[in-house]
Amino acid sequence: QIHDYLMADSARSYLKAGSRLDVNKLDQERDRITQYLQNRGYYRFNKDFITYQVDTMRNSRNVDLIMQLHPYQRKKEDPPSQHRQYYIRNVDFMFDVDFAELTSESLKGVDSLRSGGVNFFYKDKLFLRPQVISDYNYLQSGKLYRNRDVQNTYSALGRLNILKYSNIRFREELEADSAYLDAYVMLTRNKNKSLSFEIEGTNSAGDLGAAASVAYSHRNLFKGSETFTIKLRGAYEAVTGLEGYANSNYLEYGVETSLSFPEFMFPFLSSDFRRRSRATSEVTVKYNWQIRPEFERTVASAAWSYRWGKRGATHRFDVFDLNYIYMPYRSETFREYLDYMDERNPLLRYSYEDLFIVRLGYTYTYNSSGATTLKTSQRNSYSIRFNIEESGNLLYLFSRMINGSPKNGEAYQMANISFAQYVKTDFDYAKNFMIDDRNALVFHVGVGVAVPYGNSKSLPFEKLYFSGGANSVRGWSVRSLGPGGYRGDSNSLDYVNHTGDIKLDLNLEYRTHLFWKLNGAAFVDAGNVWTIRNREMQPEGLFKFNRFYKQLAVAYGLGLRFDLDFLIIRFDGGMKAINPMYTGRDRYPIISPDFKRDFAFHFAVGYPF
Repeated sequence: QIHDYLMADSARSYLKAGSRLDVNKLDQERDRITQYLQNRGYYRFNKDFITYQVDTMRNSRNVDLIMQLHPYQRKKEDPPSQHRQYYIRNVDFMFDVDFAELTSESLKGVDSLRSGGVNFFYKDKLFLRPQVISDYNYLQSGKLYRNRDVQNTYSALGRLNILKYSNIRFREELEADSAYLDAYVMLTRNKNKSLSFEIEGTNSAGDLGAAASVAYSHRNLFKGSETFTIKLRGAYEAVTGLEGYANSNYLEYGVETSLSFPEFMFPFLSSDFRRRSRATSEVTVKYNWQIRPEFERTVASAAWSYRWGKRGATHRFDVFDLNYIYMPYRSETFREYLDYMDERNPLLRYSYEDLFIVRLGYTYTYNSSGATTLKTSQRNSYSIRFNIEESGNLLYLFSRMINGSPKNGEAYQMANISFAQYVKTDFDYAKNFMIDDRNALVFHVGVGVAVPYGNSKSLPFEKLYFSGGANSVRGWSVRSLGPGGYRGDSNSLDYVNHTGDIKLDLNLEYRTHLFWKLNGAAFVDAGNVWTIRNREMQPEGLFKFNRFYKQLAVAYGLGLRFDLDFLIIRFDGGMKAINPMYTGRDRYPIISPDFKRDFAFHFAVGYPF
């Protein structure tokens, strides 16, 4: 019977007539056959039951290769027998019950129930609904044993936050010519509730501040491993250097709630689809209140999203994401400044107006190594990230059907508040070349394009691109590069002007292990941002095909990384090499570097790409 199985799957064999004799290929074939048979009932099969005999031919470089299947023997002294196929007989889920207690005597004081062909044993009360377990269980009575079902059950149960860990064991039962397995799945409960505190210290361009937050989590709100979280945050910063303001303080208050479901929450979906999709659903509600001497700003948002993934690929679909930005107060001095800048830079005023953002988005990420941590893969690998989102199209269509034309002649409004309309797409690609087990070369390219249209003349500030910083061109500090050749000024609000609708990042980094947990890096970065529409104060920031490559900023530098296994702390020092903000000799600081002018230091967590 095993012979028939292998003949039916011979096309997948690593062994081909005429190919080079390779010991590694021989071992790969044993692993492939073992996995293949373990997914067809052969619970006790392992690769040691397969051996090879190689017969060389005289006066020839060809060999005859014979694969031999040995009969089953649990111990060397046992008599040989045929390999048996096992069927699943009973599936028992044990809630906080130890395997050592699996005897009829010890289970007398344990409650039990049967649902969906599965037995449940528990003490006191069942902390998960039986239907939840049924949706996450791949072991079914009457079916052939498959190792794939065991791994899928482990993976599915691992997504339930209420479980601390799970363990699956089998007990064999032989009856005449049939072999059966009783599956025992032990589930150990995690803590239902937790409370955490965070304290932060901040330094924003010399302005010192502090922040504190408290978060409460419940990991099993409706007995289906639903995770509910609420977080309260407060921040204070002493703002200096603002002329005309007596109260030079910055306060921020925020509350954030989220409810995550470990399945695809949508009506009329079958249990089989929920099991196969391996999705999580999340709803979030946030509120943030910022109080500055110049203005007050509140941001309220609500979102519903789905996330699912398999074999290194992750998908995220934002079905609904509503953001409401409200400016209840702007000081007279700040109003005058916005009026002064209105004609020169309308984007600045647009960034401080009431606005609705109703978006729909999709994000795809893939890592060929399957890595989900911050560590660099130890083999050649690559990663891809693609994102696309749109905002305001349904509102715009609805407004046109109802009103025909906007009341103010410029933009449609919802509840007397303008709403944003745009489309935005991003693409990131990173390739990791392993030189040896201590050295690697990593290449990264990132491209982003966002187009405002219809109801919007510009993107919302939160959706604009910026360049410079720890994950971009590291010779510049964050939000200080571009667009194009725009130089900027020393105004504290000039970071608004260093934004664009198009972004390009090119990075090359050499990484090496130094000693202990310390790694080093040498890098070269290039990139910038550009605008799609001409801004009066930034004509050099407009994207043009015949000059954008001349406006690429280039930086080089060195970095240190402390690899703490669970966390990577990164320090990067970058120097400007080509500065598109200047002309003449100043354009090439690599020739005559000025440390004070051209150096930027970055502290970050995790790798930049």
